Amino acid sequence: MTDPTPSTPGAGLSRRRLLQASATLAAGAAGTVALTSCGTSAAPAGATEIDYWLWDANQLPAYSAAIDRFMEQNPDVFVRITQLGWDDYWTKLTASFVAEAGPDAFADHLARYPEFLKLGVIAPLDGLAPLEDLTADRFQEGLQELWSAPDGTRYGIPKDYDTIAVMYDRTMLEEEGLAPEDLEDLDWNPEDGGSFERMLARLTLDTNGVRGDEEGFDPTSIARYGLAADAGTDYTGQTSWSPFALSTGWTFTDAETWGTRFAYDDERFVATMDWYFGLVDKGFFPPFGTFGDSSPAQTQLQSGSAALATAGSWMISTFANMEGMELGIAPLPTGPAGSPISMFNGLGDSISAQSESKEEAARLIAFLASDEAQRIIGERAPFFPATDAGTEAAIESYAEAGLDVTPFTDRVANGETGLYPLVENSAAIETIMQAAFDQCWMRQLDGTGFVAYNDRVNALFG
Repeated sequence: MTDPTPSTPGAGLSRRRLLQASATLAAGAAGTVALTSCGTSAAPAGATEIDYWLWDANQLPAYSAAIDRFMEQNPDVFVRITQLGWDDYWTKLTASFVAEAGPDAFADHLARYPEFLKLGVIAPLDGLAPLEDLTADRFQEGLQELWSAPDGTRYGIPKDYDTIAVMYDRTMLEEEGLAPEDLEDLDWNPEDGGSFERMLARLTLDTNGVRGDEEGFDPTSIARYGLAADAGTDYTGQTSWSPFALSTGWTFTDAETWGTRFAYDDERFVATMDWYFGLVDKGFFPPFGTFGDSSPAQTQLQSGSAALATAGSWMISTFANMEGMELGIAPLPTGPAGSPISMFNGLGDSISAQSESKEEAARLIAFLASDEAQRIIGERAPFFPATDAGTEAAIESYAEAGLDVTPFTDRVANGETGLYPLVENSAAIETIMQAAFDQCWMRQLDGTGFVAYNDRVNALFG
């Protein structure tokens, strides 16, 4: 699962930022966090106290329930859970490392993990006895590799995973004379957009009520866009352009993990950018700046400002809870490579190198990866836990609520995924590439313009 502010992971840490974080912030890290303790408010006599941090409020009930069960079975360990919002989480986690007062275990993100590894603030997990039996095949394929260093040493235990699908309002679709089946088996290509673009045209309306596939359509005056937009996009394009680029057979880098050469100069990527952001010119996709943080994709669907949204699985409950909207979920369109392809991302549990209770922290995160805990989490979770047992529990829970989430899970079951680009220098890459994506969206740069930016990114790796 990614952050709850959909697709921008934020800047990574530099050594200077880590070592020069303000003394005020460091001193306040422990005192200003939102603290939630499982079970009783105080540790039993003689119990080892450990701290576990996470940022997603939507995850808190599920993990609280699982950690309560852990403490029932491990009365010699008392766990304090701290939940913080996304921005505060990373700021205070950084400050806690500076103050050598960090959590024992914490939810980690792939955009941050390489820098934490480089700075030596997370502990290797190999050699910790409670984790020895947690082999990679316990988790969905590829997840453990995302949390392993280039030499194979593990620095995170997979918590969950996320994929991308198409969200829509079933009522809107019915009013347009369409059925959910009309959104299945769509295809896409960068030349003419395929049946997916034809569907976007069908669902786009100008302010005169003319559809995007009708004569007289005005692409400069739109009442409802065919495709919703996030407030911004970044170098991973997780919920925006990545499903289209990946479905051409393109990959971010020269290796599945820890690549050292990006491929923003690949002709398949170039063609995808021209098509994706070219939807602005056709009136099917919002121009840059049309919708800000206060009008995310789910609000665009709810208000009727957009018809379809490519969104992450961590957003299912958010979309489902939008008042006046009946959520439908459709698969991504099939691309030139012959299938839909979703980015495959997942959070991990890491242990602080500063922790004096690594064995107890390892017992905790080992339990969180157990079938028992994964089922507890899956039954309550608005996301997909990392194991089969957890995923099955989540699918059943969604089904009981009337939601078919297989457009998300089928991508994993069918091996139709591309891994999140796990690389060093993520903060610098984001800084370089942000201008390129913004300019392309503003229609000031075409796909070939990414070549020069790609050269700058690859120069970071020597």
